[in-house]
Amino acid sequence: MSETLSLADSTEAPPVVTERAAQRVKKILAKEPDGSLLRVAVNGGGCSGFQYAFEIVQIRAEDDLLIERDGVGVVIDPVSLDFLRGSRIDFVDDLMGQAFRIDNPNASSSCGCGTSFSV
Repeated sequence: MSETLSLADSTEAPPVVTERAAQRVKKILAKEPDGSLLRVAVNGGGCSGFQYAFEIVQIRAEDDLLIERDGVGVVIDPVSLDFLRGSRIDFVDDLMGQAFRIDNPNASSSCGCGTSFSV
């Protein structure tokens, strides 16, 4: 297991990417240009007030948190990071389907599908 974080204030309960999530990101990024990253963000909207967004990007902003695990990179912008501190980014494959899932200790409630939340 190899996980690297970078951002000056990332020591305050940074998000964690699980091994399953890293393996799925690796599989997805294998079809993308070299240097591609998975961006995880929090946007306004969804049935609970905020929703998670996932996007493949080639550029990392200077103030993004970079989480590297098992040879892949996940980036989170500073505004989203405030909502995601202490979260666990996982990938699940169950009867409901395959999806990235975020276990977020900052969420006071979330929708049934797990893609939106409130604080």
